[in-house]
Amino acid sequence: MITTKQVEETISRIYKEAVIHLPEDVKQALKDAYENEDDKTARLNLKTVLDNIDAASEDDIPMCQDTGLPIVFVKLGKVEVENLYEGIRNGVERATKEVPLRPNVVDPLTRENTGSNVGKDIPQINVELIDGDYLELTVFPKGFGSENNNALKMALPGESVEGIKKFVLETVNNAGGKPCPPTIIGVGIGGSSDMVMKLAKKALLRSVGEHNPDPRLAELEDELLELVNATGIGPMGLGGKTTALDVKVELADTHTAGLPIGVCIQCWAGRHASAILRP
Repeated sequence: MITTKQVEETISRIYKEAVIHLPEDVKQALKDAYENEDDKTARLNLKTVLDNIDAASEDDIPMCQDTGLPIVFVKLGKVEVENLYEGIRNGVERATKEVPLRPNVVDPLTRENTGSNVGKDIPQINVELIDGDYLELTVFPKGFGSENNNALKMALPGESVEGIKKFVLETVNNAGGKPCPPTIIGVGIGGSSDMVMKLAKKALLRSVGEHNPDPRLAELEDELLELVNATGIGPMGLGGKTTALDVKVELADTHTAGLPIGVCIQCWAGRHASAILRP
């Protein structure tokens, strides 16, 4: 059996990993953007970001003051877990004290802060049932400078792929420099209104440069990335070649009368960390 304590310790450990150490694929993409950039202001902004990443690792402190809303993706196989829910909540509370994390979680109406990064239905826990003999936990701290620029459209079927491209581009242009570009953009297509946004967020867990295995979606990812970078918004919205490091697309089948489109924008700090537990 996987114990509650094991889950708690794992969540606390990978939360710390996520907020302090940026995944290597994201770091390399930022370095590539710096090397390929001609604009002096864009290069300065990218150099500042890269220096910030190095300083966070060296000093063992979070790379951004916004340590995010705690979101946890769970892959649950054919294993027995003592109390998964309690373990995840306890792990977030523990990380908040030990890292430490900024307490971000509030009541949406009173704005009263819980002080512990847990609250009603927070951390947000997304469970996927899998055919395996393990439990995989992924912590995805989502900052709201980028989250506030997400968008949903319940498009009509006739809008098709061109309508998807148009909506993604509109969303990026409306966001401008607010989500701290260069960003990583997740695009969900299909399902229902809530599912399509979850697809868009889940897409962000894939490595930068990793295409969707569906050739149709891989081609769409390339087309969208080219369109987004052609906007010239650039690092921090001050111009340059790289507005997005990557665009990720995920798809689910949907109702015959609809074409849900979700766009989830992630700032340059594409933070996430995972661990696998076995009994």
